[in-house]
Amino acid sequence: MTAENKDQTAIVTGGSKGIGRAICIELARAGYYIVVNYMHDNKGAEQTLAIVENEGGRGEIYQFDVRDDQIAERVIDDIGKRQGSIDVLVNNAGIIADGLFMMMPPANWHSVIDTSLHGFYNMTRPVLENMVRQRSGAIVSISSAASLMANRGQANYSAAKAGLNAASRAVASEVARLGIRVNVVAPGLIETDMIEAAPKEHIKNMIPMARIGKPEEVAKVVGFLCSDASSYITGQVLSVNGGMF
Repeated sequence: MTAENKDQTAIVTGGSKGIGRAICIELARAGYYIVVNYMHDNKGAEQTLAIVENEGGRGEIYQFDVRDDQIAERVIDDIGKRQGSIDVLVNNAGIIADGLFMMMPPANWHSVIDTSLHGFYNMTRPVLENMVRQRSGAIVSISSAASLMANRGQANYSAAKAGLNAASRAVASEVARLGIRVNVVAPGLIETDMIEAAPKEHIKNMIPMARIGKPEEVAKVVGFLCSDASSYITGQVLSVNGGMF
């Protein structure tokens, strides 16, 4: 762990496993105090925090649903008051509920949109209030290759993530002069629970690098976008997909 960001705080939503966990670990290594958000997987969140602490980092776990705007605002207010600042927000929470659009039940449409897109609003708006006062901060949202290319059976997921891209660009333009950067990382096929049942050998043939990515490879890009090394980058969608397109 470095001391570079020792007094700074990073909130990571959906940090109990997969890409979210890897991001928590990467930011902890950079010195941030890590707030690990989760919704259901308490054991996974505890494991994430244990890894962060084993790396020499510090943090805490926070159970709440990013779809609930009132709870999200209360939590962010509490974190800001206790920590003194909120320096990084990573909007990673997301779910899938795949199915052909004409047979998709309303619940599957709304749950995916609510988590990724409404969750972005519920978290980012109150965090920006803190960052505007500080005149600094970095926000990174995790999108998907599905936001940039057609994916059969994922109209809900594609819509949510494409909306996330567009909203992030718009917000970036609003706060750039206030010292706040807003970017998006769009992973391709990454070794997580989301692709557990996928035909992986077939998938590899679709990827120029001929392999599935690792969560740590996404986390490294997020860490870069949160760091001073990316001080002139905002409003961008960076693909991490092995050259798929």
